[in-house]
Amino acid sequence: MKKGMLIALAAIFLAGVTAEIWTLRHRAEASAAQIKTSKTMYNCAMHPQYISDKPGNCPICGMKLVPMDKEHADSGSHDAGAAAGPEKKILYWRDPMHPWYTSDKPGKAPDCGMDLVPIYEGDGSAKGVRIDPATVQNMGVKTEAVGLRDMQTEIRTSGMVKVDQSKLTSVNARVMGYAEKVTVSTTGEKVRKGQTLLELYSPDLVSTQEEYLQALRYARGNGGGADLGASDLVESSRRRLLNWGISENEIASLEKAGHARNVLPIASPAQGIVMEKMVVQGQNVMPGMELYRIADLSKVWIVASVYQRDLAVARLGADADVELNYLPGKTFKGKVTSISPGLNAQTMTSELRVEVANTPALDFRPEMFATVHIRSAVRHRVVAVPEQAIIRSGRRDIAVVALGNGYFEPREVRLGASSGDYVEITEGLHEGETLVVSSQFLIDSESNLKAAIQQMQGGSAEGTGLGAMGAGTTPASGAAPGATAPAAAADSAHAGMDGK
Repeated sequence: MKKGMLIALAAIFLAGVTAEIWTLRHRAEASAAQIKTSKTMYNCAMHPQYISDKPGNCPICGMKLVPMDKEHADSGSHDAGAAAGPEKKILYWRDPMHPWYTSDKPGKAPDCGMDLVPIYEGDGSAKGVRIDPATVQNMGVKTEAVGLRDMQTEIRTSGMVKVDQSKLTSVNARVMGYAEKVTVSTTGEKVRKGQTLLELYSPDLVSTQEEYLQALRYARGNGGGADLGASDLVESSRRRLLNWGISENEIASLEKAGHARNVLPIASPAQGIVMEKMVVQGQNVMPGMELYRIADLSKVWIVASVYQRDLAVARLGADADVELNYLPGKTFKGKVTSISPGLNAQTMTSELRVEVANTPALDFRPEMFATVHIRSAVRHRVVAVPEQAIIRSGRRDIAVVALGNGYFEPREVRLGASSGDYVEITEGLHEGETLVVSSQFLIDSESNLKAAIQQMQGGSAEGTGLGAMGAGTTPASGAAPGATAPAAAADSAHAGMDGK
């Protein structure tokens, strides 16, 4: 009896202990589940596929992580666990703050010092197409880092030496007469200001001199000008002589000599070179007739023509270098002093004048041909690449960027001014990127071919890394969204032929 009671008590005790153990275990499991479900998860607003269990910055773009709600956190954790499998292949490494900088190995970004983040195969942000390294080597691909340069645009044009019109003088006859003696008888002679060019015999001039002397004697014989009529006659004759080109000194000599001179000397009004002579010995000269044309060649004009696209460089006040083909190795400095307000309708060019100081030997002679170099203002530290690195299709310009590990991305760029063998890039490339400068047409053709095959198989260009520019569009061709694969490939072929 006692033995049965002991067995019953032992059974009751064991049952109680077992129940307590199950209770404690249940409470522990519930507490752990509560802790697990209440833990806050974080993700990136720009890259929601990245999930973290603690706050911080996104390793892809550097943005601050934001907390997720429980449903999205559970879903994200489940997706992350489901995605865990074989390790994905790293295509290349990229700067999270400056995504245009890529590398084929890990490290730190040279501009901001941040760690480069890997870009995995199948990642939506991956770009470019991969070409086998052996194929790249066979193509002879050469690359060059995109850098900053000081750019100065230069235009070269031909011009013609012309006389400075502000230094051109015409000598005319003021009275009728005859060329009694021609002192300067040939063109090309150098004359100085005041030098006698010819002596002119004029009956009208002789009679006016006699009239002046008689009026002067009459005035002096009547009390030195007491007679107003005599004074007016003297002054009238004197003005007539001055208007005919007789100088004050010659009139004083006439008064001193007391008799009229038969000839009138005509002097040069300026210093220069006789460009034209229109009078010969014994010729009858009429009033207003041009006798000589004299040009001062100490400064000359170079008249040149420039196209409309070069007017931004050929601005007023721009410095110019002038060369003469019969003086090789010599360069003369000039300045743009005038630009015509309109264009020539036949040549579609604008005429400009470059003023140049002549040499003592007068190396610049009218109607000579000259070569003019005009340079723009220097633009400091602009993105510039070799001209040969650009594929020009007529509708767009393409550059091929090397991403690393054999991946290349054809990219549309916007060009600026050219300087020598380099061209400015205003949009599409950044400093530090690696640019393909040789065999880029073959890479562009390869990318278009892969995109075309992908579309014909019913896929999308995103599978080859080309989806960043839209379905049916390759980075090289830039065809409109929805364009067919053959059209894209044809556009690439056209771009390549133009690029050659």
